[in-house]
Amino acid sequence: MLHESGDEHAWFAPKRFGYGAGLPIRWQGWAVLAAYVGVMTGSTGLLPVGTLPAIGAGVLMVVATVLLVVIAKRRTRGGWKWRSGGD
Repeated sequence: MLHESGDEHAWFAPKRFGYGAGLPIRWQGWAVLAAYVGVMTGSTGLLPVGTLPAIGAGVLMVVATVLLVVIAKRRTRGGWKWRSGGD
């Protein structure tokens, strides 16, 4: 399942300052990030073609971003919480 946040199931490191996830710490995290970058760059090719493809590209970008945030939140070591630089 994607709800464990222990070290053995973590794909992302927590941010040192602020709220959220930092860089990936396992290959699965890097794969998710690479897929997100691929979707974002691939969907930009649809933008100048016309209105309908532009709407589709925008929807695809929003869906990909929501999926990235959900996966990162569920797979960040220690979960998402406010951090102010301490351990």
